[in-house]
Amino acid sequence: MTIIIEKTGINQLLEKLQTEFGAEKIAPLLIASQKWEQRYPGATDSEWSKAMILETLSIIDETATYWTFVAARIYLQDVYVRQEQNRGVQVYTDFAENVTRLVEKGLYTPVLTSKYSFEELKALGSLIDPERDKLFTYIGLKTLVDRYVAVDFNKQSVELPQERWLVIAMTLMQNETANRLGKVAESYWAMSNLYMTVATPTLSNAGKPHGQLSSCFIDTVDDSLQGIYDSNTDIANLSKYGGGIGVYMGKVRSRGSSIRGFKGASSGVLPWIKQLNNTAVSVDQLGQRQGAIAVYLDVFHKDIFTFMDLKLNNGDDRLRAHDVFTGVCLPDLFMEQIEVRGEWHLFDPHEVRTVMGYSLEDYYDETKGAGSFREKYEECVNHPELSKETVPAIDIMKRIMRSQLETGVPFMFYRDEVNRANPNKHEGMIYSSNLCTEIMQNMSATQFESVTLEDDVVVTRSKPGDFVVCNLSSINLGRAVPADVLERLIKVQVRMLDNVIDLNKIPVVQAQRTNARYRGIGLGTFGWHHLLALKNIQWESDEAVDYADTLYEKIAYLTISSSMEIAKEKGSYPLFEGSDWQTGNYFESRGYDSKAWNELRNDVATNGMRNGYLMAVAPNSSTSVIAGSTASIDPVFKPFYHEEKKDYKLPVIAPDLDHNTYDVYRRSAYIVDQRWSVKQNAARQRHIDQAISFNLYVPNTIRASVLLELHVQAWKSGMKTTYYTRSTATEIEECEWCHS
Repeated sequence: MTIIIEKTGINQLLEKLQTEFGAEKIAPLLIASQKWEQRYPGATDSEWSKAMILETLSIIDETATYWTFVAARIYLQDVYVRQEQNRGVQVYTDFAENVTRLVEKGLYTPVLTSKYSFEELKALGSLIDPERDKLFTYIGLKTLVDRYVAVDFNKQSVELPQERWLVIAMTLMQNETANRLGKVAESYWAMSNLYMTVATPTLSNAGKPHGQLSSCFIDTVDDSLQGIYDSNTDIANLSKYGGGIGVYMGKVRSRGSSIRGFKGASSGVLPWIKQLNNTAVSVDQLGQRQGAIAVYLDVFHKDIFTFMDLKLNNGDDRLRAHDVFTGVCLPDLFMEQIEVRGEWHLFDPHEVRTVMGYSLEDYYDETKGAGSFREKYEECVNHPELSKETVPAIDIMKRIMRSQLETGVPFMFYRDEVNRANPNKHEGMIYSSNLCTEIMQNMSATQFESVTLEDDVVVTRSKPGDFVVCNLSSINLGRAVPADVLERLIKVQVRMLDNVIDLNKIPVVQAQRTNARYRGIGLGTFGWHHLLALKNIQWESDEAVDYADTLYEKIAYLTISSSMEIAKEKGSYPLFEGSDWQTGNYFESRGYDSKAWNELRNDVATNGMRNGYLMAVAPNSSTSVIAGSTASIDPVFKPFYHEEKKDYKLPVIAPDLDHNTYDVYRRSAYIVDQRWSVKQNAARQRHIDQAISFNLYVPNTIRASVLLELHVQAWKSGMKTTYYTRSTATEIEECEWCHS
């Protein structure tokens, strides 16, 4: 459909831009527009918008970053014109009518009109503040409109940006009984001001008839043929609806293990990982993107060397799985053996179960330097009937680092620290993490029991395991902290996350069960570098480390308090009794002993907790772009650079970049000393019950000893995971630390 915009429409837009930004500031655009108008009279609205946006983007540099907002206004005008032509009314004046219309067309879920009356829809529509559309940068607005607003069956948008926020708020608060419209208003306030973002699946699917709301899942694969194939089916079903998957393979027998007593029959974990690789490629989420699967294996598993090489670009391709990500699970004892250059022993988990009567992966060291894992490990090492492979521990670490510099993985999962800090250790074990290394929740394998024919129906019976679900949202530190809204924000944010648990329609029953048992959520943050820049705090400083400690303690306090308050209203999660929350060990082990913390500790013991798991810092790469801030707790890639697109260059600008913030942003990802990044994350990790998606940024020329020291520092400082090792071949002049 060709939309013709009157010349007066263009002039009105330019007048608005002059009023908002000043004629002098946008003079280059005014001149370019006049020339373009003379050259192409009668152009369509889309052609005008594209030409002016491209002109605007070409002007942006480090000294004139406001042009990204000018480009956003031009693009917004195009969005408005299209919606006005489609609806026949001025934008943001027909919310109730549009919701009703889209429900009838099957583009919105019928819940929106069955749970909310037309009068309520009218009242909610009055909450919309069109001025908040002006908070978007160009790339933020374009990302939201291109990927997340509701579209019709021809993929044409039928929803405006502020309507997306309000529909999400309505969806998540639909079952609230007390002051429901007030809670919707609070949720809309939080999202529309860009103080927070919901997870990508919630952002994309809330209010629509299809798709689930959770970000990712973690499965534990049982060591049986039925268990392996059942897991693959579950993973395919979750991937179909947009979930990222973490898969723990540590219970699956190694290559050369016995099957039904026949020695040397097993092919190990490799063929099953290749099967998962094919699932990731073939179940491609309606053609939008491939599935995303991370596979974890213990460093004491006999197949660890094959596993380390899965993603390498050379060697036998039959031994590769290029489309999955890998993570290695590391006990303290292994890291200690690296330091002393000691031996390490590899075992077949099936043989350990058969000979020893227990599973080595089911244990961890309860205290630093002592515990049941190393006791069981030594028993296995010394047992005469148990076969093992013995290698220098440093050789495994070399293979890990080689793979990291070539492929970015494996992720590192420090299993002892994770389980020591687990607030629900009374109910289980954490074997591995998720696709993004920030989720730490109890896991167990689903075990197949029988298949019977009952009344001409095939009935499969299995003992359900804990299949972890990640329900995520994140605070925009760069906006919420300067606005001093954390207390108000976190209350509504925890409630929104808690409601996701009850609203979600997960296509795997054991995941539904685990979600209900623990009611785990993951409240996280992004915009850390943005916040440091606004406060003029250098990344490589004790001030940044201390600020991380102080800020995340405050966030932890408010998050725990909010969950406790909801528990008073709606009840605790079912497994609260005996948890570290209930006993107070959670607070004691983290050194929380101030008056405020002690009062909260007593309140939690008395009133319970709504959620068994609370905080996790995710990568937030796309949602931080929408919110106009920096990703997660990462430093910016550069203060200013261009991304190459198909037919133009897109400028990427650090948020609020100016002469005041440039010096903090100047020390960007591949320049900052990563040892300071580790210190910061160790400080914030103490306050986060789960974990952090923490990337290491290094040149590929980094000395092996320096990269090893980084890993050892991360482990010793109490970090639970590290995410990608992001290496670059670009020469980095200021990287003194990486060769020291």
